[in-house]
Amino acid sequence: MAILKPFKALRPKPEFAQKVAALPYDVMNSEEAKEMCCGNPFSFLHIDKAEIDLPEGTDLYSETVYLKARENLDKLESEGVCVQDSQPFLYIYRQSMNGRNQTGIVGCVSIDEYLNNTIKKHELTRADKEQDRINHVDCCDANTGPIFLTYKKNSEVSAIISKWQKEHTPVYDFISDSNVGNTVWVINDEKVVSEIAGLFKGVESLYIADGHHRAASAVKVGLKRREQNPGFTGSEEFNFFLAVLFSSDELEIMDYNRLLKDLNGYDKAGFIDKISESFEVEKKGKDIFKPGTRHTFGMYLDNEWYSLKAKESTFDNSDPVACLDVSILQNNLLTPVLNIGDPRTDKRIDFVGGIRGLKELEKRCAEDMTLAFAMYPTSLEELMDIADNGKIMPPKSTWFEPKLLSGLFIHKLK
Repeated sequence: MAILKPFKALRPKPEFAQKVAALPYDVMNSEEAKEMCCGNPFSFLHIDKAEIDLPEGTDLYSETVYLKARENLDKLESEGVCVQDSQPFLYIYRQSMNGRNQTGIVGCVSIDEYLNNTIKKHELTRADKEQDRINHVDCCDANTGPIFLTYKKNSEVSAIISKWQKEHTPVYDFISDSNVGNTVWVINDEKVVSEIAGLFKGVESLYIADGHHRAASAVKVGLKRREQNPGFTGSEEFNFFLAVLFSSDELEIMDYNRLLKDLNGYDKAGFIDKISESFEVEKKGKDIFKPGTRHTFGMYLDNEWYSLKAKESTFDNSDPVACLDVSILQNNLLTPVLNIGDPRTDKRIDFVGGIRGLKELEKRCAEDMTLAFAMYPTSLEELMDIADNGKIMPPKSTWFEPKLLSGLFIHKLK
């Protein structure tokens, strides 16, 4: 059973929505964030990456940064840029990119459901990244960025969302700097809110698509607040965190491609001979080769493209992790041939989201890399199967686009 709870969103007035909304904090560095919100005092980057308003060289994880984030958030509210809804509502959030829409329900989900695995994970988290967001949420006393969740299609939920969109005027409708359409409706009918929440009680599981660190951090802040309030009832806002829930048929996972610094001492001929033990290798020439099926890879080396097809001996179809393309490449080529041990920390490997296109791989190989692999995208079904089996996906397995913007919905913890 999934709990979906309406909440009183702190959100921008319509005339400020486009200026406030910003890409999530973890897709840019501080310098990029500063440039992105130059001349825009309302950008949510002033909250999510508050170091941009502090002297250069400030420790990104110092208390000063989190206090500045709280100050900037309070300022948005005190100056009337953002106003909190007087009643708890659910919200519809539609994003449009390249002719495709993804439409989700915005509400709050329970930290207990995260703990009991009704909200399922597929990634490991890093303690340092968790601690950063714990400090941020705790100091701001709010969930400032929504967690990207998905669920298996529910036709009744989809019908309600569609009907509401047709019959009501959106409160926000704008195109972001990244050329993504963002449209929001407020579901302010108590009966409809209750109906949607009731339908989600019949949804067996929710799955984290993106935002594992934010989710883990929100849960740990909630547990910390419970310790501070031993008489808690479970209905307090700190028992819940902000999320956008998308039906799995609304989403598309893009490829997440690999770049390597060197051939680990091999010359070109020796490298191709070595990988031919595990892959059928075919030269494709100058034209970009984009894999069109599972277990097939594009390889770019020395200004030429190759197709690689994994031999059956390289994977086990009974293991949902081992038969992922990212696992096949890692286990049969990156680790044994190129000596890439932990791809999270190895400096000889880099990753490029599919949104940048395969020309980016050619560009990087001309600049600072030697070898590139174009991946076939992981599917939603693979993601959910792995989460259902309590397993973990390899790092950099999925790339979702478009990214959920921050600042359109803020969940206050009290």
